[in-house]
Amino acid sequence: MRTVVIGGTGHIGTYLVPELVRLGHQVTVLSRGERSPYQSDGAWKQVELVQVDRAAEDAAGTFGERVAGLEPDIVIDLICFTEDSAKQLVEAVHGKIQHLLHCGTIWVHGPSMTVPTREDTPRRPFGDYGIQKAAIERYLLDQSRRNGLPTTVIHPGHICGPGWTPITPAATFNLEVYEKLAHGDDLLLPNLGLETINPVHANDVAGIFLAAIASRSTAIGESFHVVASDAVTLRGYAHAVADWFGQEARLGFLPIGELREQLSERDAGAMWDHVAHSPNCSMDKAARLLGFRPRYSAIEAALSGIEWLVDNGKVT
Repeated sequence: MRTVVIGGTGHIGTYLVPELVRLGHQVTVLSRGERSPYQSDGAWKQVELVQVDRAAEDAAGTFGERVAGLEPDIVIDLICFTEDSAKQLVEAVHGKIQHLLHCGTIWVHGPSMTVPTREDTPRRPFGDYGIQKAAIERYLLDQSRRNGLPTTVIHPGHICGPGWTPITPAATFNLEVYEKLAHGDDLLLPNLGLETINPVHANDVAGIFLAAIASRSTAIGESFHVVASDAVTLRGYAHAVADWFGQEARLGFLPIGELREQLSERDAGAMWDHVAHSPNCSMDKAARLLGFRPRYSAIEAALSGIEWLVDNGKVT
């Protein structure tokens, strides 16, 4: 199989691309070339790397044809963020490929209303990212139903793993949160700390893409969540991290409106986005149709990233 991975040097591609190589795929990765995979693997020596600026080529109307020109059997799109971008790719490759897999997000649901939230739950997305991803999903699955586009949509939760910062128990990306828990210092959480997050290890995200490829006939025309089998409350997450550091969690609580006033604009925005979504998604469909079950729990996924931060001196 000739497989093109768009945006394959990031979180997911770090695990996905080497596994594709080991499974016998002839892999081409398209990326801007601004970063290397988060972990080294000898399999990358067998990967063709093509440097490309997707945004610029989308604007010029050339990106879809560039992908089609590689004559892939499978296209895995990890960095599509607008419906127009998806349409350009689909129009170029439709009828020429066996499988198009798109990376979405559980943000397509908006806030979880009933939990665990299933893939067929009515969508109420908010914010540009979730709204655009929901529009892409609608377009792709409509093309599958109407025109036979062989597509599958994968919706990850909060991706975690070595090499980057996982969302913190305060629903921000501020490393001071981990340092407070490491030292047994006081930490304020929004509201009562009972909102949830849905982490997933990047290796599990790669795993469900592989499962969808292996079960192509079942996966086509479907969307699937990929999250840890358990969501975790902010309070529970804080206690787990403090325990990992050998400390007691010293937690206080403030209404989110008051707490956000004490934060930077970036942290306040991240906190509101994650608390307002408070996701808790089901993995039943992936288990039933693909035989896929995540390897990492929510806490294990988050701790894999936190451990990397400590080992690399980013959290002291």
